[in-house]
Amino acid sequence: MSTTVLPDSERIDPTHTKAPTMSGRPPGRKRKIHWLPYALVAPAILFELLIHIVPMLVGIWISFIQLTKYFIANWGAAPFAGFRNYQVAVDFDQAIGRGVLNSFLITCAFTVLVVGLSWTFGMAAAVALQKPFAGRGLFRTLFLVPYALPMYAGVITWKFMFQRDSGALNHLLVDQLGLFGGEAPFWLIGNNAFVAVVVVAIWKTWPFAFLMLMAGLQSVPNDVYEAASVDGAKPFRQWRSITLPMVRPVNVTLVLVMFLWTFNDFNTPFVLFGSTAQPPAADLLSFHIYNASFITWNFGSGAAMSVLLLLFLLVVTGIYLAVTNRRSVRA
Repeated sequence: MSTTVLPDSERIDPTHTKAPTMSGRPPGRKRKIHWLPYALVAPAILFELLIHIVPMLVGIWISFIQLTKYFIANWGAAPFAGFRNYQVAVDFDQAIGRGVLNSFLITCAFTVLVVGLSWTFGMAAAVALQKPFAGRGLFRTLFLVPYALPMYAGVITWKFMFQRDSGALNHLLVDQLGLFGGEAPFWLIGNNAFVAVVVVAIWKTWPFAFLMLMAGLQSVPNDVYEAASVDGAKPFRQWRSITLPMVRPVNVTLVLVMFLWTFNDFNTPFVLFGSTAQPPAADLLSFHIYNASFITWNFGSGAAMSVLLLLFLLVVTGIYLAVTNRRSVRA
């Protein structure tokens, strides 16, 4: 039996053998840093800082100073106010505090109506268009028109429709249907202003709910509905026992997004009523803060109201996510 002898160059010295590393790299080699992912993310982080973080920090700083029209040219000369702006905003015995509280309550009612009705209309339309039928694509396109239409163009169109003498709404309700005793009501002033802003907000919000819910319903298998129908489940029972549980993840996100959008809605009242003609019945909080800042030129007070609004939305969002996550764990 012969033994093969390796040359000295091919022999392995056991004293120099090292165990392989967990990463599979040869020992002693430095890890290579991949700079491309960081370079791709850097512009997004930079713009996020410039557009959101820096203005938010500046607004928080302004809330602690008495920045009025007398110091607008030199912010550094504005006296330090501490928490005085916050105390004025939450002092409900004074006029400013009562105005903030009244605007907050109006905004809460506005948000509940818009989010609730938008979700209801979106769910009804998504369920109605779930099964194939002739013309379903046409209806889907028509329902998404308010969402695709530029916001300003849509609200300005509603503003013309709400005009008392020449508006299409009064022409239909008063001239054609004979409602309101034949007298055309004002829709953009008085108590009717709240109805007007709610209608416009629902009109531009519910197509988003419809789009999200329609996408969520695509993941529900038809076999589940067929099995429920064989077992004798009626359409409402199918919707309650199958549709709602299956689209619950979509609903959790959808309701939160619509709540944040609606509670912060500034564009709708601004375009509908103008920059200085906000009716008391439709005094939404975002527009109230705008008036406190740019109409009365008290930027310190307006910044304090904005920070309070931010804190309120953070608290509500945190509670909402905690409750929904707990229910998901129990389920």
